[in-house]
Amino acid sequence: MTPKELILEWVRRFNRGDIEGLAALYAEDAVNHQVVMAPLHGRSEIQRMFAVEFGRASMTCIVEAIYESGEWAILEWSDPNGLRGCGFFLVQNDQIVRQRGYFDQLSFFRKHGLPVPDSYLG
Repeated sequence: MTPKELILEWVRRFNRGDIEGLAALYAEDAVNHQVVMAPLHGRSEIQRMFAVEFGRASMTCIVEAIYESGEWAILEWSDPNGLRGCGFFLVQNDQIVRQRGYFDQLSFFRKHGLPVPDSYLG
């Protein structure tokens, strides 16, 4: 699977709220570093993050563009509330081994009517 194909599958699983399916796309020792929090190390930490996030809000990823270069895919996205962001995914052996994401977390909380938590993952 190409990096672009893998990220399109990531988007499908994200939009279904398929937490286990999303986690399965990551290597066991993957690193996910969203700009709003410390890096997460390993599939289980990444799965926990998705569980927390989908527990907070109903989320939809609208693909604005996907770029691919070698082992990398870059996803530009928006959501129905007007939030925008991008993610960089390093894909090796048909799994995400590194992800870096950029978006405005405060806007996410405000657009979903959520209080700002003391700790990102509660």
